Amino acid sequence: MPVNSELVGREFPPTQPYLVGREKVREFARAVFADAPLHTDVEAARALGHPDVVAPPTFAMVVQDLTLQQLLNEPGSGIELSRTIHAEQRFAYTRPIVAGDELTAQLKVTGIRMMAGNAMITSESEISDAAGDHVVTATTVLLVGSDDNVGEVDA
Repeated sequence: MPVNSELVGREFPPTQPYLVGREKVREFARAVFADAPLHTDVEAARALGHPDVVAPPTFAMVVQDLTLQQLLNEPGSGIELSRTIHAEQRFAYTRPIVAGDELTAQLKVTGIRMMAGNAMITSESEISDAAGDHVVTATTVLLVGSDDNVGEVDA
């Protein structure tokens, strides 16, 4: 089943709020080797003008994943996880994510480009805080391989 081109322009419902926990930020920072003190030490973050520890920039993926799950689970989308890889990721921040933020995300499919039978699906997740203010836009490109390409490996 090919990727459904009618997904372009589709907006999914906002996610449930995600409360950014201090320990989650610290764990994520350790996992991605972000060793700057503002990611783990509250006083270091406050000395730099932040209310709490600051999440590394790629932490937005934790929240964005909630929106991508909506897309991946969409009936009739033609997206099969077994044929899907994460091809590209970008972030455009208004402000950093900090512990204590309550974030909501909403995904919109902004494009599908076909290449040799494969589909490149571009989506944007707008992530906002509890006041409704923009925090970050996370843009993802997923590459969905065609049925014909399943099991092929480049040498």
